[in-house]
This record gives sequence, structure tokens and C-alpha cells, in this order.
Amino acid sequence: MSGCKKPRAVANPLESTITTPSERILKECHDLYIDNDNGLVKIAESLGVRLLPPRKKIIVMIMGNHSAGKSSFINWYVEEHIQKTGVAIETQGFTFITSGRKRESLTGNATLHLYPHFRPLLEFKGVTDYLSAEISTSKQKKFSLVTFVDTPGLVDGDMVYPFDVNCAITSFGEQADLIFVFFDPMGQALCKRTLNIVEKLSEKCGDKLRFYLSKADEAGRETDRQRVMMQIVQELCRRPGLNKCGFEMPTIYIPNPQKPSRCVNQIDEVCETIEKSINQAVQKTLDQLEKDCNLILSTINRTLEQDRMNVSSNKSNRFNSFLCGVLGIFLPSIFILSFIISTFAPEELDSLVGEGLTKTLYISTGVVVYLWDWIPEDWQIMFVIIFSTACYFMFFLAKYFARQGSKTLTKREKKKLAEYSDYIQDVVKSKKRKLYEEYLRQCAAEYDF
Repeated sequence: MSGCKKPRAVANPLESTITTPSERILKECHDLYIDNDNGLVKIAESLGVRLLPPRKKIIVMIMGNHSAGKSSFINWYVEEHIQKTGVAIETQGFTFITSGRKRESLTGNATLHLYPHFRPLLEFKGVTDYLSAEISTSKQKKFSLVTFVDTPGLVDGDMVYPFDVNCAITSFGEQADLIFVFFDPMGQALCKRTLNIVEKLSEKCGDKLRFYLSKADEAGRETDRQRVMMQIVQELCRRPGLNKCGFEMPTIYIPNPQKPSRCVNQIDEVCETIEKSINQAVQKTLDQLEKDCNLILSTINRTLEQDRMNVSSNKSNRFNSFLCGVLGIFLPSIFILSFIISTFAPEELDSLVGEGLTKTLYISTGVVVYLWDWIPEDWQIMFVIIFSTACYFMFFLAKYFARQGSKTLTKREKKKLAEYSDYIQDVVKSKKRKLYEEYLRQCAAEYDF
């Protein structure tokens, strides 16, 4: 019926989209880490090593003075009206904009559950109350592999923020993969607060920073735009941390077919920058997967080698303990037995133990008796004290070596480590090679493989 309104369709429903190779590679790498049975995080944890699963998306933080076009750019990229736009300070907190299964809005705590690596923000009082996430089903451009962070509009003067906005934005920037700084030629492009934050970010993560002159179509004629850009560049170059060679600031604006402009629009370069960062993230993830596999394998090898050393050391300690214990019992026993046998006549001993054993006892104890007779009578008591101390020391050494045993792996534990090693060598590394080939096939020629 003509009076019925059709429901607004989302920009690109999830069911009708095809997963890109990069998205699939990042997801499969992530799954190798978090698998419940043989995940690398679980294996590493059993070895006392802490691993973090790689992100499935890159983080792009957009900052600038208020009304610089940050939210408008996100809406344009996503091709869905998610963020409010206007001259007023519409964005007063931090908003994550990401792709998901259904359209949803999340509050502070739920957002931190979705992005746990941003939990350090809890240190900044009041940030959680101004933290949110917008989940969209859009899969336009590379949005399925990107999470945007829309930051508060920055102004100078008496504007009071409910949290330490400078430190919070800096903390966000350290976690992000890219930082876009938008300068509005019609607004406070030279906002000191913006420049101060940019200078601080440049010290810690200058390679992530990208500068853009937004709303370039509203800056008047080409000469006006050039004048504004020169003012911004000169102000940036006055800052020691931002005085760099080859400084670039592309001009961008949201295309509007109903309002054509002769101004050069380099907004496609922004998309290329995002895509390049995604490709680098895929390469870094695959490289990190290789490093983590090698780390686990080396840890397993060290554990098994240490176990072999512990087994050898335990055998040596048991032998030393046994030897010292035997000496501690044998020496005083033969000493006492020598004096007891010396009290018997040979004929009496023959009748008790037999002629053969009697000869053996007389020979072995005769040495002790001879040495005893050789010791001066005045020193015999001292010898007994020293001899008793030596025997006691032997017992002490036997007890000491018995306590030196190190913990060793059980057969079950060794088997488990061997299974882990085989799994990483045969499954994970093989999977990594296939994923790398799949990624390279997107750009390299077929005959290169």
C-alpha cells in the first residue's frame, strides 16, 4: 500500500556479504589463540608464558577540534548515519564504532568487556561514564576490519570536561593503530589543546599520526585554503616534537553530488591509508603467530632439557646420599666389630662362624686393630671423637643429598608437552604458512608461488 513505509535497510546486511581474505585470515589467527582445547594462549599458560590473542580489527582514533568533521567522516565511511553531526560539540565522550552481527549500542562497562585492552582507561576518573560503543551491520569499504574511536571535540577557553581529556586521548592513541588529526579551516584549527595533545602523541607514537585539512570545500577559494594550511603547518612546526621534514596534510571533505566543488578531495587517500594499515596488521599478526609458536616451542624444549638435567642430578644426589649413608654405617660398624672380635680366641671364633669366615674377619679387622695400636694412647680418645664426628658428618651429608632432589616431569606431562610440540609444528605452523600464501595470492602473481 502507498501509505505504508518500508523499513530502512541497513547499509550492507551481514548475511549478504562475503568475508574478505584479510578478515578471514585475522579471524583464523585469532581462533588459533583462543581455541578451548589447543589454543596457543592455553598452551602458553600451562608453560608459565603469557600470550595475548591478536586483534581481529585495527583501531583508528580520530581527534580534532569540535566541528572538525570527525563524526561526519565516520558516517561517510560506514555509509550509515551512526554518529550525530553538527556545529555543537556533539561528541562529548569516546565512542567506538565497529562492525557486528546486529545494530546495537553499548554503555561504558559493556564497551570495556568488548575491548579489554582499553581497561587502563579506568585509571581516569569519569571516563567510563562517557564511554560507549555503536555496533553496525555495515560492511562497506573495509569497515569489517576497522574500529573507529570518535573522540571529544576539543576547544580552548573555559570548557570543562568531566575527565582528564588530554591524558585520556593520549592513552587511547597509544592503543590505536592509526591516529587521524582533523583540522577544520572554518573553526578552531589552531586549538592549543589539540596541538598540545598532538605534540604529546608525537613523542610516544609519532608514526601513527596522520594530519588532514577537513571540510576543505568550505574554506573558500584555493588561495584561502593554502593560507589556512600554511598557518596550521607553521603552528605545528613551531612545536619541537612536530617539526618534521616531508610534512603532509591532504585536503578532504565529504563528497556531495548535489554540491560539487572544484577543491581537490583526497579522501580516497584516507581509505588507502586504512587499507594499508589493515594489510600491515595482517602481516604483523602472521609474523607474531610465528614468533609465539617459536616462543612456545623453545619453552617446551627448555622445560624438557631442564627435566633431563633434573633427572641426572637426582640420580647423582641419590648415589651420593646412598654412599654417605653406607659409609656412615659401615665405618663405625667395622670399628666396633674389630674390638669385639679381638676379644675371642681363634678356636672359639672357628667354632662359632667357621674357619673360612674367621680368616676373613681377622684380616679385615686386623687392619683396624693395627691402626688403633699405632695411635699413641694419649691420642686415642681424641681419635674416637674425631672418628665419631666424621661418621655423623657422613649421615648429615646423606640427609643433605637426599633433600636435594628436584621435581621432575611425569610420563603424562612429558607426553602432553610432546603433543603440544607436534601440534604447533604440524598444525599451527602449517596453518600459518597456508594463511600467508593465501594473503600473498591477493597481490602476487600466480607463477611466483
